[in-house]
Amino acid sequence: MRWCSVLFVRLLWGVFFVTMVSGAHAVDAVIVSGDRSPGYVEAAQTIAAEFGKAQPERGEPPVFYVTEGQAQDGMTFQGVKVIVTLGSEALRRVLSKEVRVPIVAALIPKAGLERIVRESAHKPFAPLSALYLDQPFPRQIELIRLALPNARKIGVLWGAESGLQTSALQSAMQAKGLELVNGYVGGGSTLFAGLKAVLDDTDALLAVPDPLVYNGSSISNVLLATYRARVPVIAFSPAYVRAGALLSLHSTPRQIGLQAFAIARALSQGASGPMLQYPSDFSVVLNDQVARSLELLLDEKSLTERLKRVERKP
Repeated sequence: MRWCSVLFVRLLWGVFFVTMVSGAHAVDAVIVSGDRSPGYVEAAQTIAAEFGKAQPERGEPPVFYVTEGQAQDGMTFQGVKVIVTLGSEALRRVLSKEVRVPIVAALIPKAGLERIVRESAHKPFAPLSALYLDQPFPRQIELIRLALPNARKIGVLWGAESGLQTSALQSAMQAKGLELVNGYVGGGSTLFAGLKAVLDDTDALLAVPDPLVYNGSSISNVLLATYRARVPVIAFSPAYVRAGALLSLHSTPRQIGLQAFAIARALSQGASGPMLQYPSDFSVVLNDQVARSLELLLDEKSLTERLKRVERKP
């Protein structure tokens, strides 16, 4: 009889162990990141931590980095209710898996997401939600009006991807009494030609995310040309402010992570999709040295507070 008791206890421990292991892997979400840079890691960790707080019995969801060799083969979506992708490459990889659960794409420009979906051979079988990387045009225009009240002509360099938004920005600017001056890069037009078109007669340059226009090899040339022309740049990344842009209007990785979690959590609980959103929270960063060189009296904190106050108005 004693051996029966021992066997029974072992069986109980086995069942308990299997239950614990299964429970540890029973997650509602999976996060797939296209990069291991600090911004991507912070956004991924924020989403994972928020899921962990919302469902402590399940723990934090796993994070896969597609830049790592084993990630593509190791990704599993069995039993998952929602997938969060960070960046363009992560979305491409997940779409190639032909998943049938909702996807939330974050850290990706609106034009870039639309292009990936348009060109993908594997269309999403479930609604594709998105938290765009770019800021809404009305917010960008309002920042220009607050920081540069005398500016009337605003230049924009477009690439093939971002150029699809030209009419939307032009309409938004016209509604505020501003004139859009367009320059194009690609399709036979060089960066130099595009810059010349927008710098000859503009009061400011609004940078719109486009990998063909703004990348590691081009940004220094853009900022040097605008500095020489004394044309302030309103950028979409604090890194560009450190490099010489006047202002940056962007959402931090934590701000993106919190909002992406809210969308993913709602979808995992049965909310209907797709949810297509611009960042609700944002930050403004100022280059004081550039402001002084342009003889502008600006305050980073004041600009941020005033812009948020405008958005709170009914």
